[in-house]
Amino acid sequence: MKNLILNLENVKAYYMIANKFVKAVDGVSLEIRDEILGIVGESGSGKSTLTNVMLMSIKRPLTFVDGNVKLFSNGDVIELSSMSREELQKKIWGREISIIPQSAMNALMPTKRIKSYILDVMRSHFDKIEDEEIIKKAIDRFEEIGISGEYINRYPFELSGGMKQRAVIAVATLLNPRVLIADEPTSALDVATQKMVLATIKELKDKGIVKSIVFITHDIATVRQIAERIVVMYAGKIVEEGNMDEVILDPLHPYTKGLLYSVVTPEPEVRKRGIINIPGTPPDLTDPPPCCRFYPRCPSRMEICEKEEPELININQRKVACFLYEKR
Repeated sequence: MKNLILNLENVKAYYMIANKFVKAVDGVSLEIRDEILGIVGESGSGKSTLTNVMLMSIKRPLTFVDGNVKLFSNGDVIELSSMSREELQKKIWGREISIIPQSAMNALMPTKRIKSYILDVMRSHFDKIEDEEIIKKAIDRFEEIGISGEYINRYPFELSGGMKQRAVIAVATLLNPRVLIADEPTSALDVATQKMVLATIKELKDKGIVKSIVFITHDIATVRQIAERIVVMYAGKIVEEGNMDEVILDPLHPYTKGLLYSVVTPEPEVRKRGIINIPGTPPDLTDPPPCCRFYPRCPSRMEICEKEEPELININQRKVACFLYEKR
């Protein structure tokens, strides 16, 4: 398993709400390698819950129900799913796996200098470390990603949206984690600032600051600009996985086609075809159907789709969960 860094095996993570389980991530298996991986899907598809599973940051009402999460580090296999929260916080978070959380730039307290956040992060990982050493490391990282080191002494309200997001990226990568999870990092930014942030994230990989980036978004046009491989999620499950260009040019799953056809892109064929929406709504994940979860909305549905659940099968180095491609 060359370059394998993180492996999820049949993971299930449910929310307990009003005595019912919301099956947000339901039997997902995924390999994360030395790459930029994009994970896309509608709101409620399970993308952000999957990031919590990757980190094993499990807090009520979220419950880790089943599966394994394994980290491959220097020849060792570390089972994250068997570690305590305290062990994860001390040994894994920030060091091996780090995250740019959703709406991170808006979570910064306006009355707290950026430097204070940096000191807090580093002190949570090291019992003995000099403040001067921390500040020097932070200034170097800020300048490495194109931000003046003087910004660490500023308050968040003194920074633009793009600068705040880049400052959060710098803090998240201070310890050179091997996996960086970026959860909707450009959703609140204008187009010009989005491009700047995307370039910064890609630069982290190009410079070897991080080995792997998992880019979470609902916007397939955005992830297309940065990712090498794409995973499409729907209703808590992976429905398609493959090389970015291959999936964009020849989507297999009807849901992937629906996502692509609902986005405006500059290609002539898209302008000619126009925008096509996906009818209906996702299923209730407190009681998901035992068959294909996309069945009620699918333009290619067949009789078997209403009776059985399709498996994620391999097709020419790609994966798809659809009976259109299963040999029966």
